[in-house]
Amino acid sequence: MNVFGQPLITCSSAPLTGFYRNGCCDTGEEDLGVHTVCVIVTQEFLEFSRAMGNNLIEPLPMYNFPGLVPGDRWCLCAARFKEALQAGVAPKVILEATHEKTLQVVTMAELLANAFKTSL
Repeated sequence: MNVFGQPLITCSSAPLTGFYRNGCCDTGEEDLGVHTVCVIVTQEFLEFSRAMGNNLIEPLPMYNFPGLVPGDRWCLCAARFKEALQAGVAPKVILEATHEKTLQVVTMAELLANAFKTSL
């Protein structure tokens, strides 16, 4: 379920994301990093993440990871999102694709303040 208590929607299939690499930010006991926040990465965030020791820019062909570019959607660890939030570089969040377990680390108010919004 997502943060609204509704069925979780797909975050991204290109690049394929999620702890289980199924496109969704679902989680389970083996997901120690809690990869539950669906974000739209920015260059600023990618540089922050690299500085924190998680280089999401560089491709890793041996893991079939193409590397991320600004605009990609990605299932981010809830704790890393919180760190980015505190550093002022949090990417926008797709709430409908963000797993409800995220709320154990990040408040709904923080998520709403960083929600990606579309105009109708």
